[in-house]
Amino acid sequence: MGQGRVPKLYVAIDASGVPVVARETEGRKGKDETGKPKTREAKLGCVFTQTEVDEKGYAVRDEESTTYVGAIETAECFGPRIYAEAVRRGLTRAEKVIVLGDGAKWIWGIAEEHFPGATEIVDLYHAREHLAKVAKLLFGVRALPSQEWLSARRDELDDGKVEAVIAAMSQPVPDNGPPVEVQKEREYFRGNAERMRYAEFRSQGLFVGSGVVEAGCKTIFGQRLKLSGMHWTVSGANAIIALRCYQLSGRWEEFWESCAVNQ
Repeated sequence: MGQGRVPKLYVAIDASGVPVVARETEGRKGKDETGKPKTREAKLGCVFTQTEVDEKGYAVRDEESTTYVGAIETAECFGPRIYAEAVRRGLTRAEKVIVLGDGAKWIWGIAEEHFPGATEIVDLYHAREHLAKVAKLLFGVRALPSQEWLSARRDELDDGKVEAVIAAMSQPVPDNGPPVEVQKEREYFRGNAERMRYAEFRSQGLFVGSGVVEAGCKTIFGQRLKLSGMHWTVSGANAIIALRCYQLSGRWEEFWESCAVNQ
């Protein structure tokens, strides 16, 4: 990967549920009405670099610079895993480090512990999804007011005016709207406000979306571990995840060489 300076090094983190056999969920609580979990959360991290922007000022990912690590494990275990990959990719030589995520607290916990001082950015498209949810809570089936409100809030969000977005969520909720849900959304934006200064981030030529790692989740998890009828043990799933991460990272030969050495 070279030993020169790294202008911008990105660490993007996401997660997705992988279907597992029943014994792998013993003692765990599910999210559906049965309370029985059917999946375990697989975490994925990718590291890539950026050197340039295009003619419109949008960030351009360096070609073939993306590498992946992943596993079904706790955030406490995954943190050192993604940190080690970032070090391998030049973390200590990076002029600027950026952590991208969907707003989940465990992601920012990893960023705080392993990437202190990094620029933290909530994926813009996840933030927009939260806005759309709020619009439905506030206006119910009233389509036009909902669309007008959402359009105005998206413009504010794109400008990084998070405080204006939060203030707009304070209007009365219809009788069929759950106030507690609106409050949760306010807290999401309030807790991530400094990670949503999108106009400022774009002025620096930075990515504001985590599409790279989301695509990785679909390729590494979705296309191999989440097909119809599949149920995995954690160890079996982790073995497949490791292989697919090596393959997508362009490290396939390195993997087999390490296997030969360890035999």
